[in-house]
Amino acid sequence: MEQYKFITIHPDDVVAVAIAPLGKGEVVRVGGNDITLVMDIPSGHKFAIKDIAEGEPIIKYGAPIGQAKQHISQGEHVHASNIKTLLSETAAYHYNKELALQFQEKAEKRKAFWADKTPTIQAYRRANGKIGIRNELWIVPTVGCVNKIAETLVSWTNQTFPVNERYDGIHVWNHPYGCSQLGDDHEATRTILADLVHHPNAGGVLVLALGCENNTPESFKELVGDVDPNRVKFLTSQEVGDEIEESKKLIAALHDAMQNDRREPVGMDNLIVGFKCGGSDGLSGITANPLVGRFCDALTAMGGTGILTEVPEMFGAEQLLMNRSQDEDVYKQTVRLIDDFKQYFVKHEQVVYENPSPGNKAGGISTLEDKSLGCIQKGGEAIITDVLAYGQQVTRRGLNLLSGPGNDIVSTTALTATGAHIILFTTGRGTPLGAPVPTVKISSNSALAAKKTGWIDFDAGRLLAEDNEEVLSDFLSLIQAVASGDKRTRNEENGYAEISLFKDGVIL
Repeated sequence: MEQYKFITIHPDDVVAVAIAPLGKGEVVRVGGNDITLVMDIPSGHKFAIKDIAEGEPIIKYGAPIGQAKQHISQGEHVHASNIKTLLSETAAYHYNKELALQFQEKAEKRKAFWADKTPTIQAYRRANGKIGIRNELWIVPTVGCVNKIAETLVSWTNQTFPVNERYDGIHVWNHPYGCSQLGDDHEATRTILADLVHHPNAGGVLVLALGCENNTPESFKELVGDVDPNRVKFLTSQEVGDEIEESKKLIAALHDAMQNDRREPVGMDNLIVGFKCGGSDGLSGITANPLVGRFCDALTAMGGTGILTEVPEMFGAEQLLMNRSQDEDVYKQTVRLIDDFKQYFVKHEQVVYENPSPGNKAGGISTLEDKSLGCIQKGGEAIITDVLAYGQQVTRRGLNLLSGPGNDIVSTTALTATGAHIILFTTGRGTPLGAPVPTVKISSNSALAAKKTGWIDFDAGRLLAEDNEEVLSDFLSLIQAVASGDKRTRNEENGYAEISLFKDGVIL
Protein backbone atom coordinates (compact mmCIF):
# COMPACT_ATOMS: atom_id res chain seq x y z
CA MET A 1 0.00 0.00 0.00
CA GLU A 2 1.30 3.44 -0.93
CA GLN A 3 0.88 4.89 2.56
CA TYR A 4 3.63 2.54 3.68
CA LYS A 5 6.03 3.76 1.00
CA PHE A 6 6.47 7.20 2.56
CA ILE A 7 5.32 9.30 5.49
CA THR A 8 4.77 12.99 6.20
CA ILE A 9 5.42 13.49 9.90
CA HIS A 10 3.79 16.88 10.53
CA PRO A 11 1.22 18.94 8.61
CA ASP A 12 3.71 21.83 8.27
CA ASP A 13 6.46 19.66 6.74
CA VAL A 14 7.82 20.45 3.27
CA VAL A 15 9.40 17.00 2.95
CA ALA A 16 8.18 13.42 3.16
CA VAL A 17 10.29 10.43 4.20
CA ALA A 18 10.55 7.28 2.11
CA ILE A 19 9.62 4.19 4.11
CA ALA A 20 10.67 1.92 1.25
CA PRO A 21 13.00 2.74 -1.70
CA LEU A 22 11.23 4.89 -4.27
CA GLY A 23 12.26 5.05 -7.94
CA LYS A 24 12.83 7.97 -10.28
CA GLY A 25 9.64 8.69 -12.24
CA GLU A 26 7.42 7.05 -9.61
CA VAL A 27 4.26 9.02 -8.82
CA VAL A 28 3.24 9.34 -5.17
CA ARG A 29 0.17 11.07 -3.80
CA VAL A 30 0.86 13.45 -0.89
CA GLY A 31 -1.91 15.53 0.64
CA GLY A 32 -4.14 15.11 -2.37
CA ASN A 33 -1.39 16.06 -4.86
CA ASP A 34 0.40 13.75 -7.28
CA ILE A 35 4.17 14.17 -7.10
CA THR A 36 6.53 12.71 -9.68
CA LEU A 37 9.90 11.82 -8.19
CA VAL A 38 12.74 13.28 -10.21
CA MET A 39 15.36 10.90 -8.77
CA ASP A 40 15.66 7.71 -6.74
CA ILE A 41 14.87 8.13 -3.03
CA PRO A 42 16.46 5.53 -0.70
CA SER A 43 14.55 4.28 2.33
CA GLY A 44 14.77 6.75 5.21
CA HIS A 45 15.60 9.66 2.93
CA LYS A 46 13.55 12.79 2.25
CA PHE A 47 11.96 14.22 -0.89
CA ALA A 48 10.40 17.64 -1.42
CA ILE A 49 6.61 17.74 -1.49
CA LYS A 50 6.65 21.32 -2.79
CA ASP A 51 9.10 23.63 -4.52
CA ILE A 52 11.53 25.04 -1.95
CA ALA A 53 13.32 28.33 -2.69
CA GLU A 54 17.00 28.91 -1.97
CA GLY A 55 17.38 30.05 1.65
CA GLU A 56 13.95 28.74 2.65
CA PRO A 57 13.82 26.62 5.82
CA ILE A 58 13.41 22.87 5.37
CA ILE A 59 10.59 21.83 7.71
CA LYS A 60 10.48 18.28 9.11
CA TYR A 61 8.85 17.21 12.42
CA GLY A 62 7.13 20.61 12.13
CA ALA A 63 10.44 22.40 12.78
CA PRO A 64 13.43 23.60 10.69
CA ILE A 65 16.18 21.04 10.06
CA GLY A 66 18.22 23.56 8.05
CA GLN A 67 17.74 25.72 4.97
CA ALA A 68 17.94 25.10 1.25
CA LYS A 69 21.38 25.80 -0.29
CA GLN A 70 19.69 26.16 -3.67
CA HIS A 71 16.29 25.85 -5.28
CA ILE A 72 14.83 22.39 -4.65
CA SER A 73 12.08 21.17 -6.96
CA GLN A 74 9.06 19.15 -5.91
CA GLY A 75 9.95 15.44 -6.05
CA GLU A 76 13.68 16.07 -5.62
CA HIS A 77 15.90 14.27 -3.10
CA VAL A 78 16.45 16.54 -0.07
CA HIS A 79 19.71 15.72 1.67
CA ALA A 80 23.11 17.02 2.79
CA SER A 81 24.02 18.14 -0.74
CA ASN A 82 21.24 20.75 -0.85
CA ILE A 83 20.63 21.54 2.87
CA LYS A 84 22.82 23.53 5.25
CA THR A 85 22.50 23.84 9.01
CA LEU A 86 21.00 26.85 10.75
CA LEU A 87 22.91 26.14 13.97
CA SER A 88 25.49 28.40 15.56
CA GLU A 89 27.47 28.46 18.78
CA THR A 90 25.05 30.97 20.35
CA ALA A 91 21.28 31.03 20.66
CA ALA A 92 18.65 32.84 22.72
CA TYR A 93 16.03 30.90 24.68
CA HIS A 94 12.77 32.12 26.20
CA TYR A 95 10.73 30.60 29.01
CA ASN A 96 7.07 30.14 28.08
CA LYS A 97 5.06 29.42 31.24
CA GLU A 98 1.80 29.00 29.33
CA LEU A 99 3.31 26.33 27.07
CA ALA A 100 4.87 24.59 30.08
CA LEU A 101 1.44 24.43 31.74
CA GLN A 102 -0.02 22.82 28.62
CA PHE A 103 2.55 20.02 28.82
CA GLN A 104 1.90 19.62 32.54
CA GLU A 105 -1.84 19.26 31.92
CA LYS A 106 -1.14 16.46 29.43
CA ALA A 107 1.18 14.82 31.96
CA GLU A 108 -1.54 14.93 34.63
CA LYS A 109 -3.95 13.15 32.27
CA ARG A 110 -1.37 10.41 31.62
CA LYS A 111 -0.79 10.12 35.36
CA ALA A 112 -4.53 9.67 35.96
CA PHE A 113 -4.68 6.99 33.25
CA TRP A 114 -1.86 4.95 34.83
CA ALA A 115 -2.94 5.54 38.44
CA ASP A 116 -4.32 2.00 38.90
CA LYS A 117 -2.52 0.25 36.02
CA THR A 118 1.14 0.24 37.08
CA PRO A 119 2.66 -3.10 35.98
CA THR A 120 4.64 -5.23 38.40
CA ILE A 121 8.17 -6.52 37.91
CA GLN A 122 10.23 -8.99 39.96
CA ALA A 123 13.32 -7.27 41.37
CA TYR A 124 15.90 -7.43 44.16
CA ARG A 125 15.19 -5.06 47.05
CA ARG A 126 18.51 -3.75 48.35
CA ALA A 127 19.21 -2.79 51.97
CA ASN A 128 19.16 0.92 51.09
CA GLY A 129 15.66 0.65 49.59
CA LYS A 130 16.76 0.72 45.96
CA ILE A 131 15.96 -2.11 43.57
CA GLY A 132 18.21 -4.08 41.27
CA ILE A 133 17.04 -5.98 38.20
CA ARG A 134 20.14 -8.18 38.09
CA ASN A 135 22.16 -9.84 40.84
CA GLU A 136 25.65 -9.65 39.41
CA LEU A 137 29.14 -9.61 40.87
CA TRP A 138 31.16 -6.61 39.66
CA ILE A 139 34.89 -5.93 39.81
CA VAL A 140 35.69 -2.21 39.73
CA PRO A 141 39.39 -1.46 39.11
CA THR A 142 40.62 1.79 40.63
CA VAL A 143 43.30 2.01 37.93
CA GLY A 144 43.91 0.44 34.53
CA CYS A 145 47.09 -1.30 35.74
CA VAL A 146 45.04 -4.08 37.39
CA ASN A 147 42.76 -4.80 34.44
CA LYS A 148 44.43 -8.09 33.56
CA ILE A 149 44.34 -9.27 37.17
CA ALA A 150 40.60 -8.61 37.12
CA GLU A 151 40.16 -10.54 33.86
CA THR A 152 41.95 -13.53 35.41
CA LEU A 153 39.54 -13.36 38.34
CA VAL A 154 36.54 -13.24 36.02
CA SER A 155 37.72 -16.40 34.26
CA TRP A 156 38.16 -18.20 37.59
CA THR A 157 34.77 -17.06 38.86
CA ASN A 158 32.99 -18.20 35.71
CA GLN A 159 34.53 -21.66 36.11
CA THR A 160 33.83 -21.83 39.83
CA PHE A 161 30.34 -20.33 40.24
CA PRO A 162 27.77 -21.16 37.56
CA VAL A 163 24.93 -18.76 36.92
CA ASN A 164 21.75 -19.67 38.79
CA GLU A 165 18.41 -18.08 39.66
CA ARG A 166 20.03 -15.89 42.33
CA TYR A 167 23.34 -15.11 40.63
CA ASP A 168 23.55 -13.57 37.14
CA GLY A 169 27.30 -13.69 36.58
CA ILE A 170 30.39 -11.50 36.93
CA HIS A 171 31.73 -8.47 35.05
CA VAL A 172 34.85 -6.33 35.30
CA TRP A 173 34.61 -2.69 34.22
CA ASN A 174 38.04 -2.26 32.69
CA HIS A 175 39.31 1.24 31.85
CA PRO A 176 42.76 2.80 31.24
CA TYR A 177 42.52 5.60 33.83
CA GLY A 178 42.82 6.18 37.59
CA CYS A 179 46.33 7.54 37.24
CA SER A 180 48.14 10.24 35.21
CA GLN A 181 44.98 12.33 34.91
CA LEU A 182 44.64 15.90 36.17
CA GLY A 183 41.87 18.09 37.56
CA ASP A 184 38.31 17.49 36.48
CA ASP A 185 39.17 14.40 34.43
CA HIS A 186 40.63 12.64 37.45
CA GLU A 187 37.64 13.49 39.63
CA ALA A 188 35.18 12.48 36.90
CA THR A 189 36.87 9.06 36.64
CA ARG A 190 36.67 8.58 40.40
CA THR A 191 33.03 9.68 40.50
CA ILE A 192 31.91 7.27 37.77
CA LEU A 193 33.79 4.37 39.37
CA ALA A 194 32.25 5.17 42.77
CA ASP A 195 28.81 5.28 41.14
CA LEU A 196 29.40 1.79 39.74
CA VAL A 197 30.33 0.48 43.19
CA HIS A 198 26.92 1.61 44.45
CA HIS A 199 24.87 0.35 41.48
CA PRO A 200 21.94 -1.80 42.68
CA ASN A 201 22.27 -4.30 39.80
CA ALA A 202 25.44 -5.48 41.58
CA GLY A 203 24.75 -7.76 44.53
CA GLY A 204 28.46 -7.86 45.30
CA VAL A 205 31.43 -5.65 44.36
CA LEU A 206 35.17 -6.15 44.57
CA VAL A 207 37.09 -2.87 44.36
CA LEU A 208 40.51 -3.87 43.03
CA ALA A 209 43.36 -1.39 43.52
CA LEU A 210 47.07 -1.38 42.73
CA GLY A 211 48.35 0.82 45.55
CA CYS A 212 50.46 3.58 44.02
CA GLU A 213 47.90 5.16 41.67
CA ASN A 214 46.67 8.75 41.86
CA ASN A 215 43.25 7.35 42.66
CA THR A 216 44.66 6.06 45.92
CA PRO A 217 42.81 3.19 47.63
CA GLU A 218 42.37 5.34 50.74
CA SER A 219 40.90 8.37 48.92
CA PHE A 220 38.67 6.21 46.73
CA LYS A 221 37.35 4.32 49.73
CA GLU A 222 36.53 7.67 51.34
CA LEU A 223 34.75 8.81 48.15
CA VAL A 224 32.69 5.60 47.99
CA GLY A 225 31.55 6.21 51.56
CA ASP A 226 29.45 3.87 53.67
CA VAL A 227 28.88 0.41 52.24
CA ASP A 228 27.76 -2.98 53.48
CA PRO A 229 31.08 -4.83 54.08
CA ASN A 230 29.37 -8.10 53.19
CA ARG A 231 28.56 -6.68 49.73
CA VAL A 232 31.53 -4.42 48.92
CA LYS A 233 35.10 -5.53 49.52
CA PHE A 234 38.41 -3.80 48.82
CA LEU A 235 41.79 -5.27 47.89
CA THR A 236 45.07 -3.44 47.27
CA SER A 237 47.32 -5.65 45.16
CA GLN A 238 50.66 -4.25 46.35
CA GLU A 239 49.78 -4.98 49.97
CA VAL A 240 49.35 -8.76 49.63
CA GLY A 241 51.69 -11.53 48.55
CA ASP A 242 49.30 -13.19 46.09
CA GLU A 243 46.60 -10.81 44.87
CA ILE A 244 44.87 -13.54 42.84
CA GLU A 245 44.38 -15.94 45.76
CA GLU A 246 43.36 -13.16 48.15
CA SER A 247 40.85 -11.83 45.62
CA LYS A 248 39.37 -15.29 45.11
CA LYS A 249 38.59 -15.47 48.83
CA LEU A 250 36.79 -12.13 48.70
CA ILE A 251 34.83 -13.09 45.58
CA ALA A 252 33.76 -16.36 47.19
CA ALA A 253 32.51 -14.47 50.25
CA LEU A 254 30.57 -12.02 48.05
CA HIS A 255 29.04 -14.88 46.09
CA ASP A 256 27.95 -16.61 49.30
CA ALA A 257 26.24 -13.43 50.52
CA MET A 258 24.37 -13.07 47.24
CA GLN A 259 22.88 -16.55 47.49
CA ASN A 260 20.41 -15.23 50.07
CA ASP A 261 18.94 -12.69 47.62
CA ARG A 262 15.46 -13.21 46.23
CA ARG A 263 13.38 -11.34 43.67
CA GLU A 264 10.16 -9.86 44.94
CA PRO A 265 7.26 -8.04 43.24
CA VAL A 266 7.67 -4.27 42.93
CA GLY A 267 5.93 -1.69 40.79
CA MET A 268 7.48 -0.70 37.47
CA ASP A 269 7.47 2.85 38.85
CA ASN A 270 10.65 1.86 40.72
CA LEU A 271 12.51 1.51 37.42
CA ILE A 272 15.14 4.02 36.28
CA VAL A 273 15.51 3.75 32.50
CA GLY A 274 18.17 5.37 30.31
CA PHE A 275 17.40 6.36 26.73
CA LYS A 276 20.04 6.24 23.98
CA CYS A 277 20.27 6.13 20.20
CA GLY A 278 23.21 5.09 18.05
CA GLY A 279 23.67 4.45 14.36
CA SER A 280 20.45 6.35 13.68
CA ASP A 281 18.80 6.54 10.28
CA GLY A 282 15.98 8.51 8.71
CA LEU A 283 13.38 6.22 10.29
CA SER A 284 14.74 6.46 13.85
CA GLY A 285 12.73 9.60 14.57
CA ILE A 286 9.60 8.04 13.04
CA THR A 287 9.51 4.57 14.60
CA ALA A 288 12.04 3.57 17.27
CA ASN A 289 12.52 6.89 19.05
CA PRO A 290 8.79 7.72 19.23
CA LEU A 291 8.14 4.19 20.55
CA VAL A 292 10.64 4.80 23.35
CA GLY A 293 9.00 8.20 23.83
CA ARG A 294 5.62 6.53 24.34
CA PHE A 295 7.26 4.26 26.91
CA CYS A 296 8.88 7.27 28.62
CA ASP A 297 5.51 9.00 28.86
CA ALA A 298 3.97 5.88 30.39
CA LEU A 299 6.88 5.23 32.78
CA THR A 300 6.98 8.79 34.12
CA ALA A 301 3.18 8.84 34.43
CA MET A 302 3.43 5.73 36.62
CA GLY A 303 5.95 7.57 38.80
CA GLY A 304 9.06 6.04 37.26
CA THR A 305 12.25 7.73 36.10
CA GLY A 306 13.77 8.29 32.67
CA ILE A 307 17.18 9.72 31.75
CA LEU A 308 17.95 11.45 28.46
CA THR A 309 21.55 12.37 27.61
CA GLU A 310 23.57 12.97 24.38
CA VAL A 311 23.54 16.77 24.81
CA PRO A 312 25.09 17.56 21.38
CA GLU A 313 22.15 15.68 19.86
CA MET A 314 19.78 18.13 21.51
CA PHE A 315 21.29 21.07 19.58
CA GLY A 316 18.64 22.39 17.23
CA ALA A 317 15.80 20.85 19.25
CA GLU A 318 16.67 22.13 22.71
CA GLN A 319 13.88 24.73 22.92
CA LEU A 320 11.33 21.93 22.51
CA LEU A 321 12.85 20.18 25.52
CA MET A 322 13.08 23.38 27.56
CA ASN A 323 9.38 24.02 27.02
CA ARG A 324 8.64 20.88 29.08
CA SER A 325 10.56 22.01 32.19
CA GLN A 326 8.49 21.60 35.35
CA ASP A 327 9.35 25.16 36.45
CA GLU A 328 11.53 28.13 35.55
CA ASP A 329 14.42 26.89 37.70
CA VAL A 330 14.65 23.60 35.77
CA TYR A 331 14.30 25.63 32.56
CA LYS A 332 17.36 27.70 33.52
CA GLN A 333 19.30 24.55 34.39
CA THR A 334 18.47 23.16 30.93
CA VAL A 335 19.70 26.36 29.27
CA ARG A 336 22.97 26.06 31.23
CA LEU A 337 23.28 22.41 30.20
CA ILE A 338 23.07 23.36 26.52
CA ASP A 339 25.23 26.48 26.74
CA ASP A 340 27.94 24.74 28.78
CA PHE A 341 28.19 21.89 26.26
CA LYS A 342 28.39 24.37 23.39
CA GLN A 343 31.27 26.06 25.20
CA TYR A 344 32.99 22.68 25.43
CA PHE A 345 32.99 22.64 21.62
CA VAL A 346 34.11 26.28 21.42
CA LYS A 347 36.97 25.68 23.89
CA HIS A 348 38.32 22.99 21.60
CA GLU A 349 37.79 25.20 18.53
CA GLN A 350 35.15 22.90 17.06
CA VAL A 351 31.81 23.86 15.50
CA VAL A 352 28.72 22.67 17.37
CA TYR A 353 27.13 21.19 14.24
CA GLU A 354 29.91 18.70 13.24
CA ASN A 355 27.37 15.90 13.24
CA PRO A 356 25.72 13.63 11.87
CA SER A 357 28.11 10.76 11.19
CA PRO A 358 28.67 9.17 7.75
CA GLY A 359 26.41 6.28 8.78
CA ASN A 360 23.67 8.70 9.83
CA LYS A 361 23.86 10.45 6.47
CA ALA A 362 23.76 7.16 4.58
CA GLY A 363 20.58 6.37 6.51
CA GLY A 364 18.90 9.63 5.51
CA ILE A 365 19.82 12.14 8.24
CA SER A 366 21.06 15.39 6.68
CA THR A 367 21.90 17.89 9.46
CA LEU A 368 22.32 17.94 13.22
CA GLU A 369 18.88 19.54 13.55
CA ASP A 370 17.44 16.61 11.58
CA LYS A 371 19.20 14.19 13.94
CA SER A 372 18.31 16.12 17.11
CA LEU A 373 14.61 16.50 16.33
CA GLY A 374 14.48 12.72 15.88
CA CYS A 375 16.70 12.07 18.90
CA ILE A 376 14.58 13.94 21.44
CA GLN A 377 11.54 11.87 20.46
CA LYS A 378 12.89 9.32 22.98
CA GLY A 379 11.74 11.64 25.77
CA GLY A 380 8.15 11.71 24.50
CA GLU A 381 6.27 14.62 26.06
CA ALA A 382 7.38 13.89 29.63
CA ILE A 383 7.99 16.74 32.05
CA ILE A 384 11.67 17.48 32.74
CA THR A 385 12.09 17.32 36.50
CA ASP A 386 15.86 17.65 36.92
CA VAL A 387 19.15 18.34 35.12
CA LEU A 388 22.16 16.24 36.19
CA ALA A 389 25.89 16.81 35.93
CA TYR A 390 28.06 14.02 34.51
CA GLY A 391 28.29 11.34 37.22
CA GLN A 392 25.52 12.82 39.38
CA GLN A 393 22.99 10.36 40.79
CA VAL A 394 19.27 10.53 40.07
CA THR A 395 17.24 11.87 42.99
CA ARG A 396 13.99 13.03 41.32
CA ARG A 397 11.45 10.89 39.52
CA GLY A 398 10.29 11.96 36.09
CA LEU A 399 12.45 12.77 33.05
CA ASN A 400 16.02 13.79 33.90
CA LEU A 401 18.47 15.40 31.47
CA LEU A 402 22.05 14.21 31.96
CA SER A 403 25.16 16.05 30.81
CA GLY A 404 27.20 13.85 28.49
CA PRO A 405 28.29 13.41 24.88
CA GLY A 406 26.64 11.36 22.18
CA ASN A 407 29.41 8.73 21.96
CA ASP A 408 27.69 5.39 22.44
CA ILE A 409 29.92 3.76 25.07
CA VAL A 410 30.60 6.98 26.98
CA SER A 411 26.91 7.86 27.17
CA THR A 412 25.71 4.36 28.11
CA THR A 413 28.34 4.33 30.87
CA ALA A 414 27.12 7.72 32.08
CA LEU A 415 23.50 6.53 32.08
CA THR A 416 24.49 3.46 34.11
CA ALA A 417 26.52 5.47 36.60
CA THR A 418 23.71 7.93 37.24
CA GLY A 419 21.40 5.06 38.20
CA ALA A 420 19.78 3.47 35.13
CA HIS A 421 18.75 -0.15 35.71
CA ILE A 422 18.23 -0.72 32.00
CA ILE A 423 18.96 1.20 28.78
CA LEU A 424 16.66 1.41 25.76
CA PHE A 425 18.96 1.82 22.76
CA THR A 426 17.44 2.67 19.39
CA THR A 427 19.33 2.11 16.15
CA GLY A 428 18.73 2.24 12.43
CA ARG A 429 22.12 0.94 11.32
CA GLY A 430 22.72 -1.66 14.05
CA THR A 431 25.32 -1.98 16.80
CA PRO A 432 26.34 -4.88 19.07
CA LEU A 433 27.63 -2.89 22.07
CA GLY A 434 26.27 -3.27 25.57
CA ALA A 435 26.36 -1.15 28.71
CA PRO A 436 27.00 -2.51 32.23
CA VAL A 437 23.20 -2.84 32.52
CA PRO A 438 20.82 -4.71 30.19
CA THR A 439 20.77 -2.79 26.89
CA VAL A 440 17.60 -3.30 24.83
CA LYS A 441 18.34 -2.74 21.13
CA ILE A 442 15.37 -1.40 19.20
CA SER A 443 15.59 -1.29 15.40
CA SER A 444 13.99 1.54 13.48
CA ASN A 445 13.30 -0.70 10.48
CA SER A 446 12.24 -4.31 10.05
CA ALA A 447 15.01 -5.10 7.55
CA LEU A 448 17.66 -4.50 10.24
CA ALA A 449 15.73 -6.60 12.77
CA ALA A 450 15.55 -9.48 10.28
CA LYS A 451 19.22 -9.20 9.29
CA LYS A 452 20.81 -8.77 12.74
CA THR A 453 18.78 -11.10 14.93
CA GLY A 454 21.81 -11.52 17.20
CA TRP A 455 21.84 -7.79 17.98
CA ILE A 456 18.23 -6.59 17.95
CA ASP A 457 15.73 -7.17 20.77
CA PHE A 458 12.69 -5.39 19.33
CA ASP A 459 11.55 -4.33 15.87
CA ALA A 460 10.00 -0.85 15.98
CA GLY A 461 9.53 -1.03 12.21
CA ARG A 462 6.33 -2.89 13.08
CA LEU A 463 4.75 0.52 13.78
CA LEU A 464 4.56 1.14 10.03
CA ALA A 465 2.36 -1.90 9.40
CA GLU A 466 0.69 -2.89 12.67
CA ASP A 467 -1.62 -1.42 15.28
CA ASN A 468 0.50 1.00 17.29
CA GLU A 469 -1.17 0.24 20.62
CA GLU A 470 -0.48 -3.48 20.14
CA VAL A 471 3.18 -2.76 19.36
CA LEU A 472 3.46 -0.57 22.47
CA SER A 473 1.86 -3.30 24.57
CA ASP A 474 4.36 -5.86 23.27
CA PHE A 475 7.19 -3.45 24.00
CA LEU A 476 6.01 -2.91 27.59
CA SER A 477 5.82 -6.67 28.04
CA LEU A 478 9.40 -7.02 26.80
CA ILE A 479 10.65 -4.42 29.30
CA GLN A 480 8.77 -6.19 32.09
CA ALA A 481 10.33 -9.52 31.14
CA VAL A 482 13.86 -8.08 30.93
CA ALA A 483 13.51 -6.20 34.21
CA SER A 484 12.13 -9.31 35.95
CA GLY A 485 15.00 -11.50 34.76
CA ASP A 486 12.70 -13.65 32.63
CA LYS A 487 14.47 -12.55 29.45
CA ARG A 488 18.07 -11.63 28.73
CA THR A 489 18.88 -8.93 26.21
CA ARG A 490 21.00 -9.73 23.16
CA ASN A 491 24.00 -7.92 24.64
CA GLU A 492 23.70 -10.10 27.75
CA GLU A 493 23.44 -13.28 25.68
CA ASN A 494 26.50 -12.23 23.68
CA GLY A 495 28.49 -11.16 26.74
CA TYR A 496 28.89 -7.64 25.32
CA ALA A 497 29.23 -5.15 28.18
CA GLU A 498 31.84 -2.41 28.69
CA ILE A 499 32.47 1.11 29.95
CA SER A 500 34.22 4.22 28.66
CA LEU A 501 34.91 7.41 30.58
CA PHE A 502 34.52 10.99 29.38
CA LYS A 503 37.88 12.77 29.07
CA ASP A 504 38.47 16.48 28.57
CA GLY A 505 42.01 17.16 29.75
CA VAL A 506 45.67 16.25 29.92
CA ILE A 507 47.13 12.79 30.46
CA LEU A 508 50.60 12.87 32.05
